[in-house]
Amino acid sequence: MLSVGDAEAIILNLVQPLDDQRDIEVVDLLAAASRILAVPVTSPLDFPHWDNSAMDGYAVRYEDVQDSSAEQPAILEIVEEIPAGYQPKSTIQPGQAARIFTGAVMPAGADTVVMQEKTRQEENRVFILDTPKPQEFVRHKASFYQAGTQLLPAGIKLNAPEIAVLAAAQCQQLSVYRRPRVAIFSTGDELVSVDKLLQPGQIVDSNQYAIAALVKESGAEPLILGIVKDDPVALEKVITHAVAIADIVLSSGGVSVGDYDYVDKILESLRAKIHIRAVQIKPGKPLTVATLPSTDAINRVCTHSPLYFGLPGNPGAVLVTFWRFVLPAIKKLSGITEAWEPVFLKVRSHDELRSDGKNETYLWGKLHLIDGIYEFHKAGGSHSSGNLINLAQTNALAVLPMGKTLISPQEEVQVLQLFNG
Repeated sequence: MLSVGDAEAIILNLVQPLDDQRDIEVVDLLAAASRILAVPVTSPLDFPHWDNSAMDGYAVRYEDVQDSSAEQPAILEIVEEIPAGYQPKSTIQPGQAARIFTGAVMPAGADTVVMQEKTRQEENRVFILDTPKPQEFVRHKASFYQAGTQLLPAGIKLNAPEIAVLAAAQCQQLSVYRRPRVAIFSTGDELVSVDKLLQPGQIVDSNQYAIAALVKESGAEPLILGIVKDDPVALEKVITHAVAIADIVLSSGGVSVGDYDYVDKILESLRAKIHIRAVQIKPGKPLTVATLPSTDAINRVCTHSPLYFGLPGNPGAVLVTFWRFVLPAIKKLSGITEAWEPVFLKVRSHDELRSDGKNETYLWGKLHLIDGIYEFHKAGGSHSSGNLINLAQTNALAVLPMGKTLISPQEEVQVLQLFNG
């Protein structure tokens, strides 16, 4: 049985990121949010586009005001008013100034802006009541970015700040990686869909909905294949279809050692290489990870040999194994070059945390900011992998390493952060 760290390393070594030639698509800027940039972006524009004022005040020549004070102010003639979006007409001569507003173009001849709070205006004259620094409050052309250099690198997620930069650079269309395709199905005779009336012994298939939501949150495209009965023929048919259309296949259930757990046997019959069969993690010990041989490339929608995850059937174990192993794999596959590894924090535990010490144990709960320090609050109720109810509102998993049976209140604990913000 593999340790959690060894399993993670195997999975991430198996993941081959999307190809920067075959797996890209061009989208409009408004459709680019949360996508992964596939090609570096440059711009023909300098930022700022021209010298401009960073303050409401007066554009002056520094040599005219370098000895100004409240007792002996420099007195300058105002020759022009320059609002934002206006092209200055005057050249500032000795003894002159221009009234200027934030973002407005600096007039020729001026090299410094005096903020209006340090001036006094009387008709067409301005009194400079303090000595500014040379070139103060002037944003110089190309001081933020020089035209023709790299503006944004490939392999980054396009969030709001990046979209704003691209809009300012007038990038109307972008090359981004396509969304990874993730096929999802659940196995088990006991499962029914949400629209069916429950009969004794039946269970609503919540896993498929949870996994689909997690896949969407990761930026990938979920391909929902439904519920498959514990029938080897039906299961082989679905797996064969799934690996033909997806980059990653996620099934839940059927990977333990029961008489009706057929997934591993079917994968072997399909000539899959099984890399992981079980991991020393609680919940989530029965975890299958396999790679399958490529099918005819002409008939495939995706361009990669698919990676198969056989997740446990219990809902708690499904979520924990997805957050711990599948999510980093999807992120790496997506083409992102950083921030795909799990994010762990060391925080204070509000509660007593226990495990049997036999496996690396994950307990779900919430992070709270208490007096400037993050605290982990364990979810109430049973932490059974079959208890879906207290997983609601989870945003972190406390990690008890193997051999660690107790973390006392106020003791430091490592947590896996599930969501940023």
